[in-house]
Amino acid sequence: MGIELYTKGLIQKDGIWYTETRQAISYPDEGNQACFQIEENSFWFRHRNNCIVELVRRYAAGRVFFDIGGGNGYVAKELQRNGIETVMVEPGEQGCINARNRNLKNVICSTLEGARFEKESLGAVGIFDVMEHFSDDRALLANIADYLQKAGMLFITVPAYNFLWSNEDDDTGHFNRYTVSELKRILKDAGFEVDFATYIFSVLPAPIFLFRSLPSRLGMHKNSGEIRKHANEHKSKGSLLDKVWGWELDRIKRNKSIPFGGSCLVVAHKKG
Repeated sequence: MGIELYTKGLIQKDGIWYTETRQAISYPDEGNQACFQIEENSFWFRHRNNCIVELVRRYAAGRVFFDIGGGNGYVAKELQRNGIETVMVEPGEQGCINARNRNLKNVICSTLEGARFEKESLGAVGIFDVMEHFSDDRALLANIADYLQKAGMLFITVPAYNFLWSNEDDDTGHFNRYTVSELKRILKDAGFEVDFATYIFSVLPAPIFLFRSLPSRLGMHKNSGEIRKHANEHKSKGSLLDKVWGWELDRIKRNKSIPFGGSCLVVAHKKG
């Protein structure tokens, strides 16, 4: 696959495509590197990947997939491993380097706008835990719609429920958390029709509230360590947690939604 089919004027260096201009993003510089250190062994990243791959196979088979704001390429790597031609677009250079070290074939160091894709040229786009970093999420979706082909597919994950807001959301540059119904409404306003919508991580809202949200409200700032400790405790009970993730993935495979969870996962298409 040639990047030149979708955009002109990028410069390739050390296996990464670069654009001449760089744009500010609402994400700390050290964020990608912090995630890179935990992704491979994290049940959270692994389960999210399994759910994403299942839905991309169902709704975007045979399309080139553009992972916008792809971080270190953890999602893109799994899509590529499953035979899905994938292009990762990430404005953070360290994330792009990490993705290239994961042997991703197509890496663009840029924002979506900076990559200068041809309008209506992309068949499938993913923004995985990206939209919450934009103060104007509707403008982001409208922008993506401009680049998508007619009936082009959009895949989204975002953190769920504003009552779960904590210091960690502030620290990582979040502007919002969402509900599935809110996402459906925003997507409709931006010219999309929702094909599938669900929550995932059904067991996480309670521990997130207890170990992140509540301490944040009480002025306690040691929440991140507590949630990691909680996650490790669950990891030691892997068989039980694996059953929960297996149940969620099975529901998604059967086109059934999950009524609550720590994240929202939505698939939509651009209305023609």
